[in-house]
Amino acid sequence: MTGATDSAVSPVPVFNAANGLTLLRLVLVPVFVALVAVSTMSHPGWRITACLVFVVASFTDLVDGWIARRFGLVTSVGKVADPIADKALTGAALVLLSLHDVLPWWVTVVILARELGITALRFWVIRHGVIAASRGGKIKTALQVLAIVWYLWPMPAALVPVGPWIMGAAVLVTVATGFDYIVQALRLRRPVA
Repeated sequence: MTGATDSAVSPVPVFNAANGLTLLRLVLVPVFVALVAVSTMSHPGWRITACLVFVVASFTDLVDGWIARRFGLVTSVGKVADPIADKALTGAALVLLSLHDVLPWWVTVVILARELGITALRFWVIRHGVIAASRGGKIKTALQVLAIVWYLWPMPAALVPVGPWIMGAAVLVTVATGFDYIVQALRLRRPVA
C-alpha cells in the first residue's frame, strides 16, 4: 500500500546538530568578549585564549552550514539565527579591537554597516527569494576572520604590520560584495512583466 504517508516528508527538527552549533557560537560570543576584556589586549596568554575561542566559534559557522546542507537540516530558525550569530561574533571582535585602539573605528563602522545592511536587505527580499552567500561573500568572511585572528594573536613585531594589509583586503572585499548583494536584491524585487 503506497499512500500519502509513504511520500510525506517529515519536518526538520529545530533542535538539530546544525542549529546546535549556531547556538554554541552565540554562547561563545560573551565568553570571547570576557576573555578580550580580561586580556586588555596586553596579556599574551589571555589574548591567545580569546583568539582560540574566536577561531572555534568561527569554525562552527563553517561546519553548521555544511551539516545543514549535507544532511538536509536547514530550518527557518537556522536561516535567521546563523547570520545573527555571525554578526554578533564578528561585530563583537571588531568593536573590541577598536575599543582597545588596535583597529581604527572607521574600519569597524564600514564593516558593521555593510553586514547589518545586507542582513536587512536579505530580510527585505525574503518573500521574493533568497540571496545565497556568494563566493565573494565567503572570501570576505575568510579575510575578516583571518584579519581578526591576526590582531588578536600576540604576533612577533615583524609580523604585526601584515594585519592592516589583511584587514584592508577584507574591507575592500566586504564593500565590493555588498554592492553585489544590492544588485541581487534589486533583481529579486523587480516586478515580473
